[in-house]
Amino acid sequence: MVHIQPSAGTLRIVNARDPNPVMEEITEAGLDIDQGMVVKKDGRLYYGSEAIHVLARLSSRTGVFNRISYYLFRSRTAAHLLYPPLRACRNLLLKALGKAKINNLGIEGNDRF
Repeated sequence: MVHIQPSAGTLRIVNARDPNPVMEEITEAGLDIDQGMVVKKDGRLYYGSEAIHVLARLSSRTGVFNRISYYLFRSRTAAHLLYPPLRACRNLLLKALGKAKINNLGIEGNDRF
């Protein structure tokens, strides 16, 4: 739902459930995709609250969702404080929907939310 400023480039969304080079890179970096989102910008991986902060800074600020996202997450401190409860809500929703974890790190017994 995030629209990126034209000067920031193109946002490419990757399905983490499908094998792809980006997910291989995330796994090699030791990042648990079930516990945090990842944004790759200029060859660097940003994880969790840093990822949402980077997205907010790159957003176009057009539309209600983008403006709210920008104002909530433009501060690293705010992103750091707000990200964990939002992630917890996401995990509860995925649990309620009966979704399995991606478990990209291959942790034994880590297949359910």
